[in-house]
Order: sequence, then C-alpha cells, then structure tokens
Amino acid sequence: MTSEAFNPSRRGRGGIQRRGLLLGALATPALIGSAWGQAFPSRPIRLVVPFTPGGAADITARLVGERMGTILGQPVVIDNRPGAGGNIAGELVARSAPDGYTLFLGGATIFGANKYLYGGRLAFDPIKDFTHLSRVSIGTTVLVVNANEPWRNFAELISAAKEKPGGIVMASSGQGTISHLSLAKLMQAAGVQITHVPYRGLTPGLNDLLAGTVNMMFDGIPALIPHVREGRLRALAVGSAKRVDYVPGLEAVPGMAELLPGSDMDMEFWYSIDGPAGLSPEIAGKLHAATVKAAEQPDYRERLQPLGFMPITDASPAAFTSYIAEQEGVWRELVRVSGARLE
Repeated sequence: MTSEAFNPSRRGRGGIQRRGLLLGALATPALIGSAWGQAFPSRPIRLVVPFTPGGAADITARLVGERMGTILGQPVVIDNRPGAGGNIAGELVARSAPDGYTLFLGGATIFGANKYLYGGRLAFDPIKDFTHLSRVSIGTTVLVVNANEPWRNFAELISAAKEKPGGIVMASSGQGTISHLSLAKLMQAAGVQITHVPYRGLTPGLNDLLAGTVNMMFDGIPALIPHVREGRLRALAVGSAKRVDYVPGLEAVPGMAELLPGSDMDMEFWYSIDGPAGLSPEIAGKLHAATVKAAEQPDYRERLQPLGFMPITDASPAAFTSYIAEQEGVWRELVRVSGARLE
C-alpha cells in the first residue's frame, strides 16, 4: 500500500473519522476490561453479618472489615442481618450479584451444621452457592458454672451429674447452636445426662445463669470471660482439645484432651469471609489477598486474643473450600448426637 492511501485529499475527512471509529471500537473491549480490573473496588463493600451487633461474630467482622477497607482503598460497611441461625444473611449473599461488593461473614455452624439442622429446607448450598475466600478467626467454647455452685472442677461436676441424672440444668443460646452442640458432645463423651434449656440467644440464658436460675453454660468465650474474671462465674473446662492459655483468666483451665482423653471432643468454631458463587478469579484473588493480609496484622491478633479467638487464614479459596467439605462429617455427627432439628 502506498502513502497515497492515507492522503486526506484523496479519502476525505469522513474516511479518516470512520477509520478512527473502527480502531476505537476494536480497542474498547480490551481497554474497558483493563480499567475494570484495575478499578475494583471503586465503591464501598458491604459485609453481611448473620448475627446481632456486639457479639463475637460482629466484633470479628468489624475488626477484619476495618483492615480490609484500608488495604482495598474502600470502606467495608457492616450490615447485620440476624435470624434463622445465619440462614437469612447466607441466602441474601448467595443470591447477590457476583461482583465482589457483597461479602458474608460465614461461620462453621452456618456452612457445616445448618445443612443437617434444617434438612432440605436450607435455601442455599454451603459449597456451590459461595466463593469461599478464607477463615479469619478461630475460637472455642468454655464451660462455666455459677460461682455459688459447689463444683470446684470438671471432675466434681461430672460426678454430680452421674449421681443425679438430669439434676444439673444448662442454659444454651438456642437449639442447634454451638452451645447446644457442645453440651450434646459432652454428655456423649462423659456418659452423663444434663437437662438442656434452650434460650432465644445467649444473653437471656446468661442472665439466668448469673441469677442462679440455671447451673451451667457451655458457650463462646467472649460473652462469658468477663464474668469469669469478675468472679461471678467459674470456668471448669474449655471445649477445645487443648488449653487456650492465651486468654487472660483461662490460662489454667484444662481442655478436653486432658479431661476426656480418647473422646475426640474438640469444639472449635471459626468465622470466614465469603462471597457469592461466580466471583471472577481476579476479584476473588484480590479479596482473598486483602482478607489474609487483614487477618495477619499484629493488632488484629492483639484485639482477638483477649476475646478467646486466634487469627487463622487459608492459603487459597480452593483450599478453604476443600476444608469445609472435609468437615462435613464432623458437623453431621454433632447434629445427630444433639438430636436438634430446626424449622
């Protein structure tokens, strides 16, 4: 082709404009794709929390969200959507657009136990309907009694429970919660019968325990440890296999491997950051990196440990998804032992 082909006097102004438009149209998809990839996130991200403000899940979400927001350059806004054991929030996120702007603070019971607690009534599939990014905290339960009770240690409590089956009454935060599942596993492992009274949440059950209406509680550490430190409750055991000696006030409290050797009782639970299924690999990768970086910050650990939690992360979304699938049998068995069924 000769240079004459580019002579405006021969082709006219319209030819040049048409050629410019054609080149622009050809270039646009690549340019837009590049811009979109660089732009995420370009607006605030919503982190849906399946429980009420002030609890362990909410505290975890706010600590992680604040740090993720700094890393990503956009605020992470907390949206509390409690109800149905986390299923309301889970369904909301599972049905959200897979654009990375709606995330979920998932958890062990939501992705592990609820499938069996609710049977075929669960509105989402714990694996297929989410892009699982990484766990961000892991904790356990603590068994406490009112400080006025005569039992000074775990052995004395179990001895009393065997002497009078059903005579000791435990408050839980509800049917099918980690509190209820911890009690069910304890009764199976220790061969005792303890009367279970489920409450509508942790607070009313805790209030009755402090008042002496019920004898004991087996629930998450954050809500119970302040009363242990004040001397109103006595901690007799932690639900994990090992001690949680990083929590002030629980350093000397034994774990289940010491108290019930061979029982395999290890009531650990975790929280995670998850998105809806279908997140692009690029967005999922960016969110996973931000999640891990947030959870690995020293000040995050410092804020979690006094509450009874430790940071934990997963190497990749695929690794975390595999872990959830591997834990399915553990939660199925816990629900079977508890006999819990939820509507």
